[in-house]
Amino acid sequence: MTRAPRSTANSHPSDVPEPQAIDWNDPTYYFNRELSWVEFNRRVLHESLDDRNPLLERLKFSAIFGSNLDEFFMVRVAALRKQVEAGVAKRPPDGRSPQQQLVEIAERLRPIVTEQHQHYVKTLRPLMAQQGIYLLDYVDLNQEQRSYLHELFEAEIFPVLTPLAVDPGHPFPHISNLSLNLAVVVQDPETQEDHFGRVKVPESLPRFLRLPADGFDPATLSADWARQNPAKPVWACVAIEQAIAHNLESLFPGMHILEYHPFRVTRNADIAVAEDEADDLLLAIEQELRKRRLGGSVVRLEILDSMPAIIRDRLLEELEITEESVYPVTGLLGMRDFMSFLGLPLPELKDPPWNPVIPKRIQRLPEPSDSAQYLEGEEAGDFFAEICRQDLLLHHPYHSFSATVQRFITEAARDPAVLTIKMTLYRTSGDSPIINALIDAAENGKQVVVLVELKARFDEENNINWARKLESAGVHVVYGLVGLKTHTKIVLVVRKEAEGLRRYVHIGTGNYNPKTAKLYTDVGLLSCRPELGADLTDLFNYLTGYSRQRSYRKLLVAPVNMRDRMVALIQRERDQAREGRSGRIVAKMNALVDPVIIRALYEASQAGVQIDLIVRGICCLRPGLPGVSDRIRVLSIVGRFLEHSRIFYFNNGGADEVYIGSADWMPRNLTRRVEAITPIDDPDLLQELQAIVGVMLADTRNAWELQPDGSYGQRQPTGKASPQASQVLLMQLAEQEAASTGG
Repeated sequence: MTRAPRSTANSHPSDVPEPQAIDWNDPTYYFNRELSWVEFNRRVLHESLDDRNPLLERLKFSAIFGSNLDEFFMVRVAALRKQVEAGVAKRPPDGRSPQQQLVEIAERLRPIVTEQHQHYVKTLRPLMAQQGIYLLDYVDLNQEQRSYLHELFEAEIFPVLTPLAVDPGHPFPHISNLSLNLAVVVQDPETQEDHFGRVKVPESLPRFLRLPADGFDPATLSADWARQNPAKPVWACVAIEQAIAHNLESLFPGMHILEYHPFRVTRNADIAVAEDEADDLLLAIEQELRKRRLGGSVVRLEILDSMPAIIRDRLLEELEITEESVYPVTGLLGMRDFMSFLGLPLPELKDPPWNPVIPKRIQRLPEPSDSAQYLEGEEAGDFFAEICRQDLLLHHPYHSFSATVQRFITEAARDPAVLTIKMTLYRTSGDSPIINALIDAAENGKQVVVLVELKARFDEENNINWARKLESAGVHVVYGLVGLKTHTKIVLVVRKEAEGLRRYVHIGTGNYNPKTAKLYTDVGLLSCRPELGADLTDLFNYLTGYSRQRSYRKLLVAPVNMRDRMVALIQRERDQAREGRSGRIVAKMNALVDPVIIRALYEASQAGVQIDLIVRGICCLRPGLPGVSDRIRVLSIVGRFLEHSRIFYFNNGGADEVYIGSADWMPRNLTRRVEAITPIDDPDLLQELQAIVGVMLADTRNAWELQPDGSYGQRQPTGKASPQASQVLLMQLAEQEAASTGG
């Protein structure tokens, strides 16, 4: 195992103090899940603040920060609010009540959100202007631009708008989830009476309206930030809500516009389905989706800090919320829309383009045709023969998803020797070539079984559409088990060969989504090992039929045996360390929450096991506690790609064991989801995975180290060494491997 720049040698048993008598129920030993997530999103925002990143990438990270917050409020904060309302007394391992968590979330989030908005106003927007990208306020525009915007408003915006009065005859309208709105106060010139109204900003229109660049002179603007460093305009725009606000006379003719103030509402958007009572799960979820569109109770109100108290109080009253739900900011609301700027044709302001490479072993194979079936004379089975030759480890987005996983499914659909294809779909893209391949397979007479997880949060509607399309093509579609989400990422292909039937498998950590495969880091295994094929056959039978399967040959399966097996693997390292042998664990995942696993890791650390955890997001384990977790180090890598792979390494007395799969160490993954983790048995693949993890442990550019107090410190290179970004290095290594000769 490649080591990080820290000695990981185990102490001799005589150097290891006797384990303390610990009360593992003591909240001291656990971080709060929600507060740990807030710290993760702080690291995301840091990528926007970091001037080492290209400008448009910094805007992207600000957008991701905002989008993450939206989901956090819609799901996690909403759940806490419901617990408070229901008087729930049960507390998480850290001991905080739901109300305490809400208070501390707000205390931590408010300064971070303020920092995001101030950074946009004071830093990002001026930097954009220096590059010719002008995101202007309406008051900054010259007369020519205002005239243009007025004509655009009349022609393309005004017909879509609906002004809504609020008075005894017009009740306060429903404010939909994540909608951007204007609170408007108008005065009737005849009665001198003030009236309150609301205008919703249409989601069907672009958030930022482009202005003509021809003849645009920054010197004519009133904004100092634009005039101080004028650049030739490349892109000039105004937020649509400002264009609407400055043309309200058209919406309220004959009225005096006294004031207007933008606001944005976030509602509870979680879906709760009583599966055991639903006759048709698909229809039940469709009904819940209709409720989500309307939204549940309000959990957050975003306003500009310039909104006067009287308007603010009116919104609080109408939305039935208290002051603790209000987040006042400067600049713009809904910064998730900054993602659109990544579409600007300015490559010099973005990360260098990355084209995933085709693994050397796949490069040797003939290129497949685009036909849904093999063409005359085209050789069948080359791809499968390569898998038979040796297991293949895939690492996305460094390896091409389309040339590997997608090709595996496409070749199976076209190959006349393939009899059956079975796979799970948790999330996929809107124009998925994998779905099309499965439809082709069904039309080619193959048995095709797809488990579509209808409860994949915020992808429910997309998955319902795919399920119906697949069913109409003759695919057997199932929706999983009552009370469990099917989160595992598996494909099983049964092929008739000269020696008999052979089963091919793909077991991965990521969704079968060609788009996110370019953005998320994931690993996957292509294999035809008989034990894995038999295990996936049993697992699919468990998912589609009736089964009490309790044991598998190779796989660790949740909720059947995964937690017990993971704890046993950790305890094996603990016991070996106690006996004076080496004890070493490295685990990479998205989140670590499960208290049973955390306790096992603490006990292993006490015994002398050196433990490195690469946890992208939530981590409830507290590292660095003397006598408890002082041999545990926790890193989080936040960079260009979203770290999504799950890799688990155990030294096993020198007989290394490595596992990959779909599960994080969280109670939901281990008890409420169907997950699968596979061992990697091929020695060459073991070395590949150890090298990958070693590169991550040595990261001094995008790695953050968790401190005992719950804060994170960003890794810095020592001495005069240059920062080493693991994702950049892995891109370079992939290119070198693909370009190498031999293999």
